[in-house]
Amino acid sequence: MQAEKKDIRALTKEQLRDFFVKEGDKAFRGNQVYEWLWQKGAHSFEAMTNLSKPTRQMLEDNFVINHIKVDLMQRSSDGTIKNAVRLHDDLIVESVLIPTDTRTTACVSSQVGCSLDCKFCATARLKRMRNLNPDEIYDQVVAIDNESRLYFSRPLSNIVFMGMGEPLMNYNNVLKAIDKITSEEGLGMSPRRITVSTSGVPKMIKKMADDEVKFKLAVSLHSALDDVRTSIMPFNSTFPLQDLREALEYWYSKTKSRITYEYVVWSGINDKRKDVEALVRFCRFAPSKVNLIEYNPIDDGAFQQADESAIKLYQEILERNGITVTVRRSRGKDIDAACGQLANKS
Repeated sequence: MQAEKKDIRALTKEQLRDFFVKEGDKAFRGNQVYEWLWQKGAHSFEAMTNLSKPTRQMLEDNFVINHIKVDLMQRSSDGTIKNAVRLHDDLIVESVLIPTDTRTTACVSSQVGCSLDCKFCATARLKRMRNLNPDEIYDQVVAIDNESRLYFSRPLSNIVFMGMGEPLMNYNNVLKAIDKITSEEGLGMSPRRITVSTSGVPKMIKKMADDEVKFKLAVSLHSALDDVRTSIMPFNSTFPLQDLREALEYWYSKTKSRITYEYVVWSGINDKRKDVEALVRFCRFAPSKVNLIEYNPIDDGAFQQADESAIKLYQEILERNGITVTVRRSRGKDIDAACGQLANKS
């Protein structure tokens, strides 16, 4: 039985150079192939036109390129583009292009499904099937960069890891993808334009600080009261707010990088003054900013967007306490914009 071919993008540049030397060719061929794979985003060996036909055939005989395919693209009236991305094993993840007047942001996935159990999230209804490989994360970014150039005549400016999955539960692959995205041999993007959003895994937040990462950190918080947070994000009973706070204090002491809190206000869940006051207390230990996010409902269930008066209460009290706050209006309401909705359909 023929052995399964290896995905060539799992090889480092040095391994590619060694492969060509072993095949009796020159080492610099490895550099050429590496450039095709990462800078030029080649989907096939046939596309590598500065290689001879026998060389391309030899690569075809030994390797595959497990490239993603945009299976379904939805375009919103506000410009938002949502992709259902098919992986080589036919599993589906999502990525989103979010345009504003000044920037284009890619929201990318890091896992197929999710291992956490947030009750308000459509992705949580998909069990975690596997982690994404670095190249699958990278491909999402390249696809959105191409869409940004095509539809908005400008390159991608920012990346947020806020798609499907918990990035810190796929830490090594996320870091490898970011290395490629920020490398001059890849997309050459600044790490300061990349934000990794976590639901809060204290041990991994400390590891990020120790690894001296240069990208930004966002925490999907939604409540600064343990009982409320556990009721909507049950894993909070394993990683309670005190542990999260300690990890974030450690992060700030090492990186001096401001923390962003992502926060949805729901009717009857976290829309009272005591919820706001708890958030103010939680924000005090390190410089932070709060993004109040408008909710995209996934059904007619318990989670419904709070009244505008509750949002105003949050804004007033946070600002009075010197905490930066922005209100993020929902994008792509006329398409399946809540994360996981499109993959659930697919």
